Amino acid sequence: MKTLFNAIRAAIFSAGFIFLWGWAALGVRRRYEGTLGFALAGWTRFLGIAVMAVGGILAFTCVATFVTRGEGTPAPFDPPRKFVAAGPYRFVRNPMYIGGFIVLFGFGLYEQSPAIVVFTLPWLLLAHLFVILYEEPHLRATFGAAYEEYCRSVCRWLPLRSPSR
Repeated sequence: MKTLFNAIRAAIFSAGFIFLWGWAALGVRRRYEGTLGFALAGWTRFLGIAVMAVGGILAFTCVATFVTRGEGTPAPFDPPRKFVAAGPYRFVRNPMYIGGFIVLFGFGLYEQSPAIVVFTLPWLLLAHLFVILYEEPHLRATFGAAYEEYCRSVCRWLPLRSPSR
């Protein structure tokens, strides 16, 4: 029952984040489309669907791991209760942000919007700053030595070839 409640909360929060960043990306497109001096080809629409699917699968796997292993949600205000170093987190410390970046980039391709594609770069910088300034200090304070060991064995953004143990 607790897992079901966590899954419902995670689904609601995840949908909220999707709508928030989709709304922001569409706002960027409305504001800056045509000012960048280049256009995307028609075939990028199909590529965008595939890219969004890959990012979505990665993000969904992260959410499912947080719900089942971490007994919580991906939302910073309702985080997992247990330390999670399983699933995609065995390869890289921030796979959910990577999945979100991939989805947003794919959305830019799907919309054939150079403005959205370029928007993904400051989005990634904001995610990096959030990780550095809030998330990592919070996880160190919450999980202590286990998180420190995890940081030593798993890279922040680039996946390792072999998963951590």
